[in-house]
Amino acid sequence: MTPNLDTLFQALADPTRRAIVERLSRGPASVSDLARPFDMSLPAVVQHLGVLEAAGVVASEKVGRVRTCRIEPTALSRAEQWIHARRTAWEQRLDRLGGYLAANPDMPEEPS
Repeated sequence: MTPNLDTLFQALADPTRRAIVERLSRGPASVSDLARPFDMSLPAVVQHLGVLEAAGVVASEKVGRVRTCRIEPTALSRAEQWIHARRTAWEQRLDRLGGYLAANPDMPEEPS
């Protein structure tokens, strides 16, 4: 099952999780490496990673005693597509408004 956009955006709403995603965008990292810059316990970082995994943003693999995480670009691509569609719709609306205002320059202004 593919996580929905609500789950994805909820996962990305937290600054710690966004920082983890930012770090993973440079390449895979162990959980210990990911936890190092944060002032929180390793279990707290693992909990954040669990939220990111549930949202499909991060995947992990355990080899021996080391769990390595990597970014899953497909999930971020879904968010990017959703945002792009919203931006396109708003740009079209603003273009239509601009065209209307250009065609009607003598419209009276609303009183303040």
